[in-house]
Amino acid sequence: MGDCCACYGSLVSSSKWRIGFVVAASGKKSVEVSRPLTSRKAAGKLKLHRTWTPGRRVSKERYLSDRSRTTDLQDEGREEDGNQNEEGPSSDGVQLGLEFPQEEDETDIPAEEEVKTSSKLNCQHFSRCSGCAFENGLNNPPVYNEAVTFFQKRRIAKLQLIPSATHGWRCRAKLAVRGTSDDPFVGLFEEHSHSIVDIPECRAHHPSINAAVELIKAVIRDVGVQPYDDETCTGQLRYIQLVVNSYVTSVPVEQRKNTCKVQVSLVWNSRDEDSPGTELLHKMAYSLWRRGGQGSRRDLLHSIWANFQTTQTNIILGQRWRRLFGHSELWERVGGADVCYAPSSFGQANYQSFEDLLQRLQRYVRKGSAVVDMFAGVGVIGLSLAATRKCRFVKCVEVNKHCKEPFERSLSRLPASVDCQISWHCADAAEAPITWLEGADVVVVDPPRKGLQPVLIEALRTASLRAQGKTRSPSRNEIDKVEKRPWMLRAKDGGVQREGETTWRDDDVWPEQLIYVSCGWDSFKQDCEALEENGHWHLANAHAYNFFPGTDSIEILAVFRAGKRMKKKTRA
Repeated sequence: MGDCCACYGSLVSSSKWRIGFVVAASGKKSVEVSRPLTSRKAAGKLKLHRTWTPGRRVSKERYLSDRSRTTDLQDEGREEDGNQNEEGPSSDGVQLGLEFPQEEDETDIPAEEEVKTSSKLNCQHFSRCSGCAFENGLNNPPVYNEAVTFFQKRRIAKLQLIPSATHGWRCRAKLAVRGTSDDPFVGLFEEHSHSIVDIPECRAHHPSINAAVELIKAVIRDVGVQPYDDETCTGQLRYIQLVVNSYVTSVPVEQRKNTCKVQVSLVWNSRDEDSPGTELLHKMAYSLWRRGGQGSRRDLLHSIWANFQTTQTNIILGQRWRRLFGHSELWERVGGADVCYAPSSFGQANYQSFEDLLQRLQRYVRKGSAVVDMFAGVGVIGLSLAATRKCRFVKCVEVNKHCKEPFERSLSRLPASVDCQISWHCADAAEAPITWLEGADVVVVDPPRKGLQPVLIEALRTASLRAQGKTRSPSRNEIDKVEKRPWMLRAKDGGVQREGETTWRDDDVWPEQLIYVSCGWDSFKQDCEALEENGHWHLANAHAYNFFPGTDSIEILAVFRAGKRMKKKTRA
């Protein structure tokens, strides 16, 4: 556990962890239940002083094997799930915004530096657990070499991989609960099976998650909760979702990163809280809060929620939620803005790597830009740009209606000094996407693993041609006709907006820059080729991030410019 804390020092101070293990009546620690054996101009501001080393490679077949169940549980990318709310307003003032040097263009982007992290997993669960694909060379996944070759063909000379802490990085986890009430297993499915691997000492998990799992297992035994049985579809507790809250607004600013609590969601096999058998749910939640909630000796839990799910599928979360104990809102400091998350909200599991990506993304957006953020979720990227880049306008477009309330709460935290008109609209990016692009300088897309829809790619290609003046823009009458369609009216009427002194431009302006955040390498390659076709867009820059050490995946931040790449003039 000490190694885990040391590697996770970028998020929290290991000297102030409050981690307690539950001791069963027999006197043994319940942890023993385990079954499985560019320019360097601003480079200094990154504070990257580590270096990764390549390790052994495993067979390609192993990486390409069917890992759908693991992916569902451990969300190695986006989920197309919902959102709601979490932790209340802070009593102390919150200063938003990051400090940037002078206005920067692409040549001022700090160059990636090699980073020292442990390249070995050293996890006792590796032989059976499906969560990690390899145990050596964690910051050198095989897909990275493929990405280097892909980008070299597009004149990105050297794509460097920004490493991650290899232990304790996962701050969000969805874990299956199986076994018996006397001997519960909490973990992941083995590959190609319904057997659960109990992972009490997972090295990827933030230590607070492992501590919460041990507490939950102890309460299951004491209260007599029956874990779910996949064959008979009986039992009470199906899954748990655990989210680390590393930014507690009720404590002084300098102590926030040192105070980590866990939001617990219990996925109960019932239709709602009035269904038979939910008495045990309330008894379990009460016992959890008494032992680990606010005011308890451990003081480990942020809140306890119930999610109700009865479908006999691999879908983990249902649509019904109920807060049982603790804070109603969970807040994190992300990219220079306070962001509110609901238990149903999608959020990145690797907080520090996402923060690194956001800070680099911000530097590609010139101050005063008008921005459209597609697939916005609760508005993390849009709010971050509004807070740090003095944007003229930010439009967030998201299909999930449950993201609206967390966005409203986050918007209320932006200070009045942020002079930016900001709006959030519930709309499908695939329905009349061209209407969202007009008037923007920059488009940000952050799609799920499957990538961009064909209709959105076509709209982006059209926007590029209009930005270059190669095709006429629609008349005002044509635009009005589209904007009066039912789904557009619903998106605007049901949206959230904060006015600023600046307004959206009505003149004929189309985006000349596209920023693509990708969690699906295969879909990104296809989308990149489609965007580049016939010179609609060209790839100007790209960066790779290791969001999920131990897996064969990378996160890509790619910057496209409208039109063909200009050839460099050669001297006679």
